[in-house]
Amino acid sequence: MQIHVVQPGNTLMEIAMMYNVPLNELVTSNKIENPETLVIGQTIVIPIWGSYYFVQPGDSLYTISYKFQVPIQQLERINNLTSNSQIVPGMRLYIPQKPRTPIYSAAYVDTDITGERSGEVVLEVGEFLSSIQVFSYQVNSKGEFKPISNEEEVLSAAKETNTRPLMVITNIEDGRFSTEAATAVLGNPQLREEVLDKAIAIMKEKGYKGLDIDYEYLGAQNREAYNSFLVEAREKLSRNGFSLSTALAPKLTTDQVGVLYEGHDYEFHGNIVDYVFIMTYEWGYVAGPPRAVAPINEVKKVMDFTITQIPKDKIMMGIPLYGYDWKLPFVQGESRARAISSQEAILIADRFGANIQFDEEAASPFFVYRDEEGINHEVWFEDARSIQAKFDLVKSLGIRGFFYWVLGREFPQNWLLVEDNFVIKTY
Repeated sequence: MQIHVVQPGNTLMEIAMMYNVPLNELVTSNKIENPETLVIGQTIVIPIWGSYYFVQPGDSLYTISYKFQVPIQQLERINNLTSNSQIVPGMRLYIPQKPRTPIYSAAYVDTDITGERSGEVVLEVGEFLSSIQVFSYQVNSKGEFKPISNEEEVLSAAKETNTRPLMVITNIEDGRFSTEAATAVLGNPQLREEVLDKAIAIMKEKGYKGLDIDYEYLGAQNREAYNSFLVEAREKLSRNGFSLSTALAPKLTTDQVGVLYEGHDYEFHGNIVDYVFIMTYEWGYVAGPPRAVAPINEVKKVMDFTITQIPKDKIMMGIPLYGYDWKLPFVQGESRARAISSQEAILIADRFGANIQFDEEAASPFFVYRDEEGINHEVWFEDARSIQAKFDLVKSLGIRGFFYWVLGREFPQNWLLVEDNFVIKTY
């Protein structure tokens, strides 16, 4: 498929004619909610196999062949050209579809976010996912499990779409990741065993296929105890035919300082678990200053380190399906950004007459606007360009695959690009 960035004066009809695609197909495939008033800088995915290239001044068939790595003879054949044909600026050439990469994909679904729509959300996109992580059974300091609402609907949808369901346990207590809750469980061998036995009983009862442990903010004091917990989990889960995975903070060094990082031993996890979910997002976050949620330059640094610690065939790279809207000026300790979908970002830009810009270093779109009350805002989100940049990184690294945090915010362009880039493996 092809990504078109809306330019001043563009209309959907003009874009449809440019790429020889039915207008209605452009609207429905992208689920465009502002078809009459496109936003400058908005991306539209053109639903065709392959892409079109418009000849630029100075181009030749040789340079185009080299640019797209397509033999000249093939370019001539599929575009009805001969060796004597002349190409001129503005001429449209069809570039054939590149081979798609077989890969594993996954996504977390937080039923606290999706609510009664949880099953419907999984049904809508399950065909693009190898596994679904149901977030989450919260384990408190006593080793007690808080149940998941709308869990049965998600598991039913996973079964219907042949998506492998993973049970997620977290050290969330009183609405936040708790170092104290983790310490109470991980530091007590008896509680560790009880937690694993409870998890396995639930997995057997409900039909889960694996356990994903998302223990965060552990601090250095829990590093070795967490490693011991994983060894015990590996033994129990293997005996019962279940997989084991972990969600890991985005590290740059083995000894990175910070309560979020110090408890996660990349190399140890890589040796013990079946695969890891690297949380490569939240550079831009609710309480932080405006910036891209997952800037590609920062994501690449994390992934370059990760592949030195963990086998590539165990690594799943995280991709966000959301953005943030910050009020300005940002005040540290006071300001709180609002999470938004990519679709909502476009509607906001349209409503307030903002042009969408693109940060090339971060490979992320952003814009600024002033609301009805005169308050300035800055918005960073994901679009087709930023998602394609992440897909390109996944392919270049040769890792197991990628995953999303989190389902529930509409982003149809993402799924168009999944289909264009990958053949999704199933378990």
